[in-house]
Amino acid sequence: MQFPTPLVPGKLIQRYKRFLADVMLEGGVTVTASCPNTGSMLGLTGPGSTVWLSENDSPTRKYRHAWELIENDLGAGPHLVGINSSRPNGLVTEAITDGVIPELAGYATLRREVRYGLASRIDILLTGGDPRPCYVEVKNVHLMRTAGRAEFPDSKTERGAKHLRELSQMVAEGNRAVMMFLVQRGDAESFDIARDIDPAYAEAFAEAHRVGVEMLCYRCRLSPTEIVVDQAVPILGLG
Repeated sequence: MQFPTPLVPGKLIQRYKRFLADVMLEGGVTVTASCPNTGSMLGLTGPGSTVWLSENDSPTRKYRHAWELIENDLGAGPHLVGINSSRPNGLVTEAITDGVIPELAGYATLRREVRYGLASRIDILLTGGDPRPCYVEVKNVHLMRTAGRAEFPDSKTERGAKHLRELSQMVAEGNRAVMMFLVQRGDAESFDIARDIDPAYAEAFAEAHRVGVEMLCYRCRLSPTEIVVDQAVPILGLG
């Protein structure tokens, strides 16, 4: 996915009210940007951090800028991290279409936001070419507390556990179900569940895996001009 125009760099002043961030652009101008991320963004909100913003001049937008990337350094040098949690569904869709994810290849039709389960919508539904429809749930990952190891979730998520239970039900009904963790950072060498942050999610993850929900993790390659799905990352503890 290419950004329509290159992102604008700046320095983070603060994130507040969850959905807003004040950023000082080059030249000293301070702007308020939307923060398209509902999570805690643990470890990614330090004042003074280098960030990149997208711009949109649409008269219907309240804020011209949106926060997209932050520079994060865990001791091995700075790495770009994507914080926009609305990006992963489109990134995974693009990657499936381009054949980047072999585990999800061979289907004739891809649809997004299809109703299923208990008043939910599956992120991606793949059909045709396989007798079993494939239900794909996508989660945005950007938490990294130990260099090289990405983690999810960064806060408690009952909604995430609910999605795992619904995927399990799809397997019970004879379908294929896939939980895709998309790491919006290029320094991930492995992936693990943050059991200390949300033990209930960890239990739901283990049970979903036990009953046949497939677990995948891919990382991205990021720059101020584009984000693309890059390569698979091993998931720890699957056995």
